[in-house]
Amino acid sequence: MKDFILKRISAVILPFICIYGFYVILHGHISPGGSFAGGIIVGLSLIAFATVYGMEKARAELPEKVLVLIESYGTLWYVIMGLVGIFKGAPFLANKLAGVNVGEPGTLFSGGLILLISVGVGIRVASTIVTLFFALVEDES
Repeated sequence: MKDFILKRISAVILPFICIYGFYVILHGHISPGGSFAGGIIVGLSLIAFATVYGMEKARAELPEKVLVLIESYGTLWYVIMGLVGIFKGAPFLANKLAGVNVGEPGTLFSGGLILLISVGVGIRVASTIVTLFFALVEDES
């Protein structure tokens, strides 16, 4: 795309959209949203980057190897957080039951492991959305 104005406006707006997506991921356990919604926002900001600047530049910024690693480690992070409960003698994904400090209600760290689980799921969702977009664009051409 050769539109100068669109590229300049997106260069200013897209980082804020991405930051907002991470905000939704991090605050999902104390406000509306969560890891899935935040991951979608982050993924769509990356898709908008690919749409405005072209697939070649997007592939240079996010190669397939990086996306595969992010997807794998996002899933692995979720499993590791779930195993914390099992290692402490509680069910999978146990939080307070496993003895994890859940903090003060209404604060960022009030959910115990939920914040850490949300980060893994949000990153996984974002990378999956971008991978699906790249696959669909490649199939089209």
